[in-house]
Amino acid sequence: MMHRLVGTTFRREIAAQDSSKLWGKIGPSRCRVHTAETALLSQKTDQKNDKNHPASQSERKQTSNEVSSPLTDTFGRFHTYLRISLTERCNLRCKYCMPAEGVQLTQRDQLLTSEEVIRLANLFVAEGVRKIRLTGGEPTVRKDLPEIVSQLKAIPALESVGITTNGLMLTRQLVGLQRAGLDALNVSLDTLKVARYEQITRRKGWERVIAGIDLASQLGYRPKVNCVLMKGFNDDEICDFVELTKERNVDVRFIEYMPFTGNRWDTEKMVSFRATLEAIRARYPAFEALPNGPNDTSKAYRVPGYRGQLGFITSMTEHFCGSCNRLRITADGNLKVCLFGNTEVSLRDALRSGCSEDDLRCLISAAVKRKKKQHAGMLNLSQMENRPMILIGG
Repeated sequence: MMHRLVGTTFRREIAAQDSSKLWGKIGPSRCRVHTAETALLSQKTDQKNDKNHPASQSERKQTSNEVSSPLTDTFGRFHTYLRISLTERCNLRCKYCMPAEGVQLTQRDQLLTSEEVIRLANLFVAEGVRKIRLTGGEPTVRKDLPEIVSQLKAIPALESVGITTNGLMLTRQLVGLQRAGLDALNVSLDTLKVARYEQITRRKGWERVIAGIDLASQLGYRPKVNCVLMKGFNDDEICDFVELTKERNVDVRFIEYMPFTGNRWDTEKMVSFRATLEAIRARYPAFEALPNGPNDTSKAYRVPGYRGQLGFITSMTEHFCGSCNRLRITADGNLKVCLFGNTEVSLRDALRSGCSEDDLRCLISAAVKRKKKQHAGMLNLSQMENRPMILIGG
């Protein structure tokens, strides 16, 4: 059982008792930041004046909506992707995610209810979010997960609902989740060796995870397999993961080890993108890059002739902050505009105080406008104070 300890005190941009004061200061007329508008409109004007870049009426309308959206920050980044953590609980104890001594769990009545999750989702989708990913903790430990997926899929403008899971419960739950409308899934798996799996997760279940990945493929999904590389632990399996894509239609994504409270991060443990790429090309000289979308966090590659592909999430060595379109809501209802930042805004407290949707929009807009240019404005991520990953949402 997880120990209940007094955790790090995290600074919030807004306290519940000060909420009404802040909402009073942020009137509807202050929900926009003109620097972002000016930058975007200038860019679009240049494109409009370029004869080789005709702008249709629908494109101009879309641009106007993006500029005025509460989800556009002062650097012109329009946030269309929302990650919602449904729980802090997990049936694994992965070393890079949870401190060895455990974490202090939030009281159940302080977590977002399913109704609050759906209300917030509707609000964010109305402002431009088109993709929602449900995380944890482990989202499959929440019994109402299929109902939440189904209700999210009923939101007309929402294009995709996915989950990030450790895969232990997929063989039991995936068919039901597919019926509910689940579009995509990411499975966390850091090793292809049973003993090593038990060492890093402090639990058994490797075979169940592999069975869940195979079931996902059989049901028509192209599962993404997230692998956090750690020097001296699993970096000897890089090419084994490449081979996983030979016969399986999966997308293996190597993630650079990132610092979070309690995971004992240091630079010596991190395996960089360039080092990983070099190791792969030493064995697969034809390993080739694939096109990437404008907001992709993963650099896509493949071995010619293999069914699946690989990707690299280079948060530490080659950050993608300039095109970041992601926001996060923690299980206890705090909005995080940056994964690495420790400043949070309590949407739960705002909801439960009875604030209007206009007030919520202004609260969200104010938080988004404070988003820094990169890595929460910190030059040295190893010195940051933040929640353990399990309390943020993967």
